[in-house]
Amino acid sequence: MDTRPLGTTGYDVSEIGLGTWQLGGDWGPVSDEDASAAIEAALDAGISFLDTADVYGDGDSERRIRSALDDRDDDVIIATKAGRRLDPHDADRYTYENLDQFVDRSRANLDVESLDLLQLHCPPREAYYRPEVFDALADLRDAGKIDHYGVSVEKVEDALKAIEYDGVETVQIIFNPLRQRPAELFFREAQRRNVGVIVRVPLASGLLTGALSEDTEFGEDDHRNYNRHGEAFDVGETFSGIPFEDGLAAADSLETVVPDGVSLAQFTLRWILSFDAVSTIIPGSKTPEHIRDNVAAASLPPLSADQFQHVEEVYDTYARQHVHHHW
Repeated sequence: MDTRPLGTTGYDVSEIGLGTWQLGGDWGPVSDEDASAAIEAALDAGISFLDTADVYGDGDSERRIRSALDDRDDDVIIATKAGRRLDPHDADRYTYENLDQFVDRSRANLDVESLDLLQLHCPPREAYYRPEVFDALADLRDAGKIDHYGVSVEKVEDALKAIEYDGVETVQIIFNPLRQRPAELFFREAQRRNVGVIVRVPLASGLLTGALSEDTEFGEDDHRNYNRHGEAFDVGETFSGIPFEDGLAAADSLETVVPDGVSLAQFTLRWILSFDAVSTIIPGSKTPEHIRDNVAAASLPPLSADQFQHVEEVYDTYARQHVHHHW
């Protein structure tokens, strides 16, 4: 699999990475064995970038990554996140003391001296206007506890503000055919500043796999059940913020231009990789087969002009009104 530079970090990362939220929780139960099989399948397929967070399963995701890597010698970049353990989750609690505790916990979970990449985990808007928050990240880097730092954001406006700080080397953001706003201004600014872009929720919580229908049932512990209206966290993290029925209709329309032998998920990932600003994509999956299919998307030929046009039309018809000016 081809690699792309991750901003100014010096890391070259696989075009397709692995998101591991689902290996910690909020997507239904997953055993240690299944989590290990998923991570090992990703590594065997050439994935060299894993994304996690300290709150995924209260650290289970981080610990499962460490366990899966124990007997391997892969050259893997692990990005984790901090901040969502704050209760209340207020901007003024993003202090060096609190972040330092979270970093130490993640270092222990991952069994590393220094974290490859630490990302603020979708902090409140006010945090981006507090230079002391980013000074704390710089101090953690200078202390040798993190090698690089960035942010994971909900909104394009937050991303644009974050990259005004010189030390921010990466931004993780939602981008897919149903969430296209980042391609307007943010991608251009990220490229101009040489900031790495990590795309999360690329398959819109499964909508863009073509595997969901009106009859699909989600478990009580699956955020696609309990967060459809933002009851637990930002609704944009669930189905990319688009109503489920509209998302299904959008997926059906996209299917009409997917080539034979290619899945809707692969088509979607190939579309995302068409944007040069993107460093890596982090679809999440529990099954080795799906992970291998995702990796195969990186080898597909570029989309045609007609296919690009159809994706634009689908966005305008089904998604724009719901998401464009919200995120």
